[in-house]
Amino acid sequence: MNGHNTNLHPQPLRIRLMARGDEGASRRRWALLADMLTVGLALIWLLPLVFSLLMSVRPAGEPISTGSIFFGSTLTLTNYGRALAVAPWGWHYITTLIFVIGTLAVQVFTVTLAGYAFARMRFAGRQVLLILVLLQLMIPPGVLLVQNFATIRELGLYDTRWALMLPYWSSAFGTLLLRQAFREVPYELEEAARIDGAGLGRILFRIYVPLCIPSYIAFALISISSHWNELLWPLVVTRSEEVRPLTVGLNKLFNTSDTGADYSLLMAGTLLVIAPLVVLFMAFQRRFIESFASSGLK
Repeated sequence: MNGHNTNLHPQPLRIRLMARGDEGASRRRWALLADMLTVGLALIWLLPLVFSLLMSVRPAGEPISTGSIFFGSTLTLTNYGRALAVAPWGWHYITTLIFVIGTLAVQVFTVTLAGYAFARMRFAGRQVLLILVLLQLMIPPGVLLVQNFATIRELGLYDTRWALMLPYWSSAFGTLLLRQAFREVPYELEEAARIDGAGLGRILFRIYVPLCIPSYIAFALISISSHWNELLWPLVVTRSEEVRPLTVGLNKLFNTSDTGADYSLLMAGTLLVIAPLVVLFMAFQRRFIESFASSGLK
């Protein structure tokens, strides 16, 4: 009887196994298609960088109609030497590093305090203030250019590195990002720390900050890239070459020819400006992706 039962319904079992096999094959095909689509999109996004690199080694003054749109009659590195002679890049690099790192250092402090206040504290007008912070994300920075410039002149900071950093010492995006990250930290950890006699500073820098490192990394990436590429504000608020960042120096390359832009020279200068960011991303790309994923950025 038992032997007879072991052979009951063999056909449906075989059908189920075949269905599972077909389902697995279908998933593999869709995964392969997704991988191919991802690689295709990556190549499209990489094309401008490849174009810039090839144009930077194209002979100066050679029209694009010569050879192909990518390759010229020969390859040369003279465009990099010409680009380095246009502006004091050493001062521009120093100013850019001070601008980017100094701004980020103050932002980390301010967004930490503001994010904790909106995440854990209860006070009158909290929701109104939060709405005002949200509204700041909808205001283009150029709208506040005149007001910020007038403030800098009144403070006597015109043509200084302090003028570059001051308007960016707070961040609405960073405040909202840290608020969301702090809300996900179990409140029981803070209660336990308070029972042990910990103050606000110790709670922040011993509990909240270590647990939200991915969010800080994600915010740092956005802050560094946006301020590294900032042009309008430094162009308005500075005059001396020593206190101007890389983007202003790159802007000079547009005025090196009377017949129009020298694209070979311009691409060489562009690569000199973006090279640190590209190297930084290539060195820490896995950490970058993990930080964005774990911070909940969409």
